[in-house]
Amino acid sequence: MKTYLETDRLILREIVAEDVDGMFELDSDHEVHRYLGNNPIKNKEEAQKSIDFIRQQYTENNIGRWAVVKKNSNEFIGWAGLKLIKETTNSHIDYYDLGYRLIKKFWGMGYATEAAKASLAYGFNTLNLPEIFAIADCDNTGSNKILTKIGLRHKQVFFLNGIKCNWYRVSREEYNEYT
Repeated sequence: MKTYLETDRLILREIVAEDVDGMFELDSDHEVHRYLGNNPIKNKEEAQKSIDFIRQQYTENNIGRWAVVKKNSNEFIGWAGLKLIKETTNSHIDYYDLGYRLIKKFWGMGYATEAAKASLAYGFNTLNLPEIFAIADCDNTGSNKILTKIGLRHKQVFFLNGIKCNWYRVSREEYNEYT
């Protein structure tokens, strides 16, 4: 299992089959899915399919979301990282999307900000990407705060699957000025 990043409190590593219980806890929670279309998973088989899908992205795109694990306990608390989006979204295709999702009991502790900030740095400093994008439901105050806090810039409001969302972008130059 490959570790990609370490922060003060977190390890960001490959998501593996053994993360199935954590993925189920994460994605079966209605509150976690409140701004994601309210479609939580119902069983561990669906959690395993999510893991398989992410692992396929590692193979096909050399990137995908990573497990977020607490350093002091080795506890799976969610996922974060970059994903190559190959479908057209808001008139963009083949772009890198920054995302994160944490188990509810770990909300409000700064973990999402810490993981997102590290993922952004990885995208620019390791992958040498020219720009990174992110999307957040307009009503998801927490996510919108995180994205602006780490330096992404709000570009526009658009609708994704009928949901009003904010579209964010940051270029490498903007990132370098911000950090």
